[in-house]
This record gives sequence, C-alpha cells and structure tokens, in this order.
Amino acid sequence: MREYVKLTFHPPCNWSWADNKQISFFRREFYTAGMAEKERARKLRQIETWAEKLMWRWLRDRRFSGYKFRRQHPLGDYYLDFFCEEAELNVELDGSQHGFPDQRKHDMEREKFLKSRGIKTLRFWNSHLRRNPQSIRDTIFEELQKRVPHALPEYTRPVNAKRGS
Repeated sequence: MREYVKLTFHPPCNWSWADNKQISFFRREFYTAGMAEKERARKLRQIETWAEKLMWRWLRDRRFSGYKFRRQHPLGDYYLDFFCEEAELNVELDGSQHGFPDQRKHDMEREKFLKSRGIKTLRFWNSHLRRNPQSIRDTIFEELQKRVPHALPEYTRPVNAKRGS
C-alpha cells in the first residue's frame, strides 16, 4: 500500500528581513499526489455519474458558502469523491454496488484510513440524493460549520422586523 506525502511547516519558521522584522508562517498540511494518481483522477472526473454531476454543481467554485471542494481527490490508494481540505471533510456518493459485502469491506478499510488522518466522511446513497437533495445539502452544511465555521452571507441574515415608522 502506497503512503501519501504529508508536508508540514511547523511554527515558528521565522525569516528575517533587512529591517530585522520577523514573519512567522502558519502550520499548513498539503495533500500531494504523484502524476499517475493525477491522471487517474482526471479520467474519473470525465466519467462521473448523474449523482456526482449534481453534487459538483452545488460544491464547485466555492458555491457552497465559500468552502473549496476538490473532485476525485487522490489520497493514498483512494480517490475521494468530494474533498474539502479546509474542513478535512470527504463527501462520498454511493451507488448500489456499495451494498455488496466485498465493497462494504473496502469502504470500511478506506474509512479507517481516512479517520486515522483526521478526515471525516459523509456517505450518501445516490437514491437518497434523488429523493431528498435538500436534507443532504443541510447535512453537509451543518458538518462544515461544525468543523470550520464560515460567516453566513449578508443576504441570508434575517431582515430587521422594524421598518421605517
């Protein structure tokens, strides 16, 4: 099993400038992948299911409350359907093949791998996405807000009840 690379810059990484001021860099983790993994991820993006297309319409371009998601993100031996690095959240869409025992075992191993790296996974059945998309959006939003809260946009805040008298 291939291990993924995790690069970490520990504070304080101070560099001094000519005027002797100090700059410190924050701790940041990068999840990197080799060229073969990137090529496979590109191919997976080209053959997405109807459920993945719908989910990607919601999550792409920071449309989902400013959270950045990646599609088919390679991590170790696995490819994450939709990954938010900031919140370390993985959203998986499962078709009927995930109900078979072999696939369930594979999913449990994958879950264990991701959990060991602090990544939470939300799993949804494609059929549930078709029947109740709003509950899935709400679940994803609530989990994102728990892990890394973002301020709500101005247009979503309640309107003041008192208007000019």
